[in-house]
Amino acid sequence: MGKRDILQTARTWVIKIGSSLLTDNGKGLNLDSIARWARQISQLQDQGLDVVLVSSGAVAEGVARLGLPGRPTAIHEQQAAAAVGQMGLIQAYESQFKQFGKHTAQILLTHDDLSSRKRYLNARSTLRTLLDMKVIPVINENDTVVTDEICFGDNDTLGALVANLINADVLVILTDQQGVFDADPRSNATAKLITEASSHDDMLMAVAGGGGALGKGGMVTKIRAARLASRSGTATCIVHGSSPDVLVALQRGEPLGTLLLPDNQPLAARKQWLASHLQVRGVLVLDAGAVRVLQGSGKSLLPVGVKAVSGQFKRGDLVACHDETGKAIAHGLVNYNLDEAMQIIGKSSEQISGLLGYDGDQELIHRDNLALL
Repeated sequence: MGKRDILQTARTWVIKIGSSLLTDNGKGLNLDSIARWARQISQLQDQGLDVVLVSSGAVAEGVARLGLPGRPTAIHEQQAAAAVGQMGLIQAYESQFKQFGKHTAQILLTHDDLSSRKRYLNARSTLRTLLDMKVIPVINENDTVVTDEICFGDNDTLGALVANLINADVLVILTDQQGVFDADPRSNATAKLITEASSHDDMLMAVAGGGGALGKGGMVTKIRAARLASRSGTATCIVHGSSPDVLVALQRGEPLGTLLLPDNQPLAARKQWLASHLQVRGVLVLDAGAVRVLQGSGKSLLPVGVKAVSGQFKRGDLVACHDETGKAIAHGLVNYNLDEAMQIIGKSSEQISGLLGYDGDQELIHRDNLALL
């Protein structure tokens, strides 16, 4: 299988669209371009793909709507522009996708939402539910209330974090450049497009440039995003968003843009991240049957296979799974806090709602959040 075939076999896509593409030279949203991307994303979904859209453009649209001369420098003015612009941005997506019979959902996130273990699981569950319902989530940073994201954040990074969150196969970063070049094409006529590389190739950072006037991210942030996405095994494609039918063409495997590949396969990379990323907050003691299932079948951990729990953990915390001799066999993000776990261990999943009084997750730890040691 060729390296570009990864785009043909990818089933879960995160697509990030930058401000420079979304706005018409500071005159507001480019509705024609949004319509083209909506059509292409709808086509991808019709082929059975799960697609999440990460969109910039709220501040830039607010700047245009308010008639400001440029992107404000004062934090409160940036927040006001984001609040105004978000209305137009989501309205544009909703109306365009509606033409293709697609439902959309607005999700505003901060980086804190994805670093908090509890909110990480909540966001993951919501996104997975929306995708199961064939809804197209439209994600943006919550610029209106989080000042440090406006100052230092960027949606390239957010796109990578969302890719980590949902185990995306590919992150597509649509930008106003053809991809990553081996030199600055604006000043070097002999610059060549880098078609494929490892996301961790040191050469990439050496040739990266800066950002534009309305956006915050340059090529440096896109390469950093590719490296961040690679920790869950996600490949990243940086490509010109105005190329004809760019998303459909990528899905066909056409050699557009720069494809940055992770060093590990998706499952191995994510498991490695889970095994080393967080501090262990508790221990689950498993019976012999549960140990065999985890080690032999790679399935989720159900409450019925747990004999005892200890520690102080909340939903989303990392816990260790031990066999009855005390040997650690796995780490995972737990779906219940300590008190809830104590009520449901040894019970079947069908009993959870009766024991807890609400309809929770069937698994104590989902297999996607479980790493064997």
